[in-house]
Amino acid sequence: MTNPSNPPADWIARWQRIARRIRVPLGFVTAALYLFELWSRPPLPTAIAWSLVLVIPGLWLRGYASGYVKKNRELTQTGPYAHTRNPLYLGSMLIAAGFVVALRSWPVALILAVGFLVIYVPVIASEERFLRATFSDFDAYCRRVPRLVPRLTPARPPASGSPAAPAPSASGSFSLQLYLKHREYNALIGAALLYLCLFLLRPALGALARWPR
Repeated sequence: MTNPSNPPADWIARWQRIARRIRVPLGFVTAALYLFELWSRPPLPTAIAWSLVLVIPGLWLRGYASGYVKKNRELTQTGPYAHTRNPLYLGSMLIAAGFVVALRSWPVALILAVGFLVIYVPVIASEERFLRATFSDFDAYCRRVPRLVPRLTPARPPASGSPAAPAPSASGSFSLQLYLKHREYNALIGAALLYLCLFLLRPALGALARWPR
């Protein structure tokens, strides 16, 4: 039963649960709109080239971060997590922005911006609530590392022995095993397929339209 004394918090928690469920289907809807926009206008080679300035760093950041994170087991504070608390989401934003640049589509840009606000903002808030309840040093980590926009220099963990010092397992280096476990290579495959669509979809559909019947 809903607590009438705290309806906003209850509504936010409910929307966070919904957001976690619909973010993947929303990605497919966005991809469909992307393909429709691609069919509506030919891509420019210069725009595609400029998109790589965003897409390549985004793919690298996601892949690099996935080799550090150990979900629900420890609070990752090294690697890209020493610069931003959400490198995976930041990488996704860079990739999405890059493909918007490649396509030059305001509708796609708008749906991606709205999608981030209504999906990822509550998801990030939900994840932070879980981390705060699970790891005692999360608040100290938040004071050192920004939520999304990265700091230029890596944050130094507290000195060993201090109350906010991370557990020894929080230190580490990139793990290819973790990268493969999280299947982050799927982002690379997806980006490659979208670029193939940019170059080949319109010519392929045009050839099918001219196919003799």
